[in-house]
Parts: sequence; structure tokens; C-alpha cells
Amino acid sequence: MTRSVLAMCALASSFGPAGSAEPEAREFKAGGKALPYRLLRPDGVEAGKGYPLVLMLHGAGERGADNTKQLGWFWDAKKPRVLGRPEVAAAKAFVVVPQCPDGKQWVDVPWSKGSYKSPEVSEPLKLTLDLLDALLKELPVDPDRVYAVGMSMGGYGVLDAAQRRPELFAAVVPICGAGDPSKAKEIARVPVWAFHGADDTVVPASGSRDLVAALKAAGGDPKYTEYPKAGHNSWSPAFDEKEFWTWVFAQKRAKT
Repeated sequence: MTRSVLAMCALASSFGPAGSAEPEAREFKAGGKALPYRLLRPDGVEAGKGYPLVLMLHGAGERGADNTKQLGWFWDAKKPRVLGRPEVAAAKAFVVVPQCPDGKQWVDVPWSKGSYKSPEVSEPLKLTLDLLDALLKELPVDPDRVYAVGMSMGGYGVLDAAQRRPELFAAVVPICGAGDPSKAKEIARVPVWAFHGADDTVVPASGSRDLVAALKAAGGDPKYTEYPKAGHNSWSPAFDEKEFWTWVFAQKRAKT
């Protein structure tokens, strides 16, 4: 696929103090396809310095083409939620939140079965990976501090992205997601913190358990938090974890 040209939507936003402004609406185009996304810029960026970049992948309920709904669990004008936490502002992190189209998935597999064998990369995820490559060229990003956080369908997405491009990510946080355990060796050196609810009836907890076991068998040292009484919504308690962003921003890309 030909590398794309970034095109900004005319939806502008003014940037005040970090963590207070709504993420900028943008559109990424490649190979005749378009991917809407939001970009949160940090305040006080200094020339010559590199800053963290966080990819946030939403769940199935936030799919669409409005370039707004995907912010639902991450950002709200009245309550910035997980992206409004002071750790994000303190880290001066860029945050990118793409939106998967209706009827598409970050990974083309059934969620009810948990673990899976990797299919061909989906169109939305391929566009997302191309978008990250473009942003690394456009923005003052530290290439050793690129992170991926995803919930539900997005939990599948961040693991699939890391398994395809393990050299890109410094850490991956899949929440109520699943991966391909046979590819655990591909990301054994990538720090992973997985979350799941024990009573999840949408994505079975075996999805996270299988991956964590496979990572350990491959020599990795993943973190795993399972909430005994939680169902599918394990992202709310995960985002409330005191060390959530502290742990993420402490990670750096493993040297090959």
C-alpha cells in the first residue's frame, strides 16, 4: 500500500492547558481508504525533544464514521476520563484514537471464542499501523515510547498490532481482549499488562489467561489483573487503577 498523505479535517479545536481541550479531529488516507481519528496534543512541547505516543483502540459499540463516538470511554467534554488524568498531561503524551467503521473489526475473528489463530490483517488495523508510521514522521515522538491500549474489540486490536509489529511498541495494554497464543514469542519482550473480568460473557477470560500463560512460557513477564466479580466492563476498574498510566509511561521499547 502506498504511504499516505495526512489530511486534516476542517474540524479545528483550540488547545488550552493539557488535558482540557477536546482531541483534534483528523482523517488519514491511504490507498483510496480513509480512517477518521482524533489526536490529543500535549501542552508545552519543546523543539528537539521526543514525547510518548499512545494508541487507544475502542470497542465494538463505538464503531462508525462520525469521528466522535470512539472517544466515549476515553474522553468527554465534561469529564475527560482516562485521557484527562494528570499522568497523561505530565508525560506530555500525544494520544491517537482512530475509529473503526461500522461492520468492520480491528481483528476479523469471533470474540466469543477468545484466543484465535491470526487471520490476514484487517483493513482498519492496517490503516491504523500506517497512521502510526506517518505520525512518527510528523510529530516529535520518541520512537522508544509508543504504547497501545485497547478495550474489548480494541483489546484484540492492540495485541494483533503488537504481534504484527513487535518492534513498534514499548508496551501493550489489552483489556478484555485476546490474542494468538502461538505468536506469543513475537511479543515476549514487549511489556504487557492485561485486564479481564472473571465473569465476562462476551469475551471469555480465557482469552487473557491463554495469552498470559503463553507469554510466560515464551520468556515474557506480563502483568495480569483479573477482577473476580466483573463482567465484560473490566475497562472501568482498569482505567481506575492508580498505577495504570504510571506503569505505561515507565516502559521503553526493548532493544533488539
